[in-house]
Amino acid sequence: MPVSEQALAERALSDQALADRTRAGATPPADPAREGWAVVPDCGFVDLVGPIYLRASDGAYAFAAEGKHRNLIGVVQGGMLMTFADRALGVTAMAAADGANCVTIEMQMHFIGAGRIGDWIVARPQVTQRTGSLVFMRAELTAGDRLVGTATGVWKILRRRPVA
Repeated sequence: MPVSEQALAERALSDQALADRTRAGATPPADPAREGWAVVPDCGFVDLVGPIYLRASDGAYAFAAEGKHRNLIGVVQGGMLMTFADRALGVTAMAAADGANCVTIEMQMHFIGAGRIGDWIVARPQVTQRTGSLVFMRAELTAGDRLVGTATGVWKILRRRPVA
């Protein structure tokens, strides 16, 4: 007898100990703004899966893993982690390109540990190299002291077009 998506998600969620959500630094701050986090405005796709936060003091990005981010086994969907990494690295690449638009031309994600519903997942993007037309990036994604994944990629710097 096939098991429904709902049953799989409920089973996975019930299998997670509540203590997993209270690891130091792994849960969302009660007041993100008080800890220096600001919502990154977005009116496109990322708005559907966000909010995503930025802490300007160190350039870190974060999101609170919610039920809408759950996959069939009850942990954060890998596609959400990739979307989050792409946004954090992409915005950082644009800053490294002096505000020019950048597009992802290659990104690789390594899933190392599961992101759990209730986690505060943080990415710390780093520019590893910038050329005249490319920005090379990397980041670690963590939930508290637990490594969830790593991302590396290359962003193309687009030429600014004159305003007509």
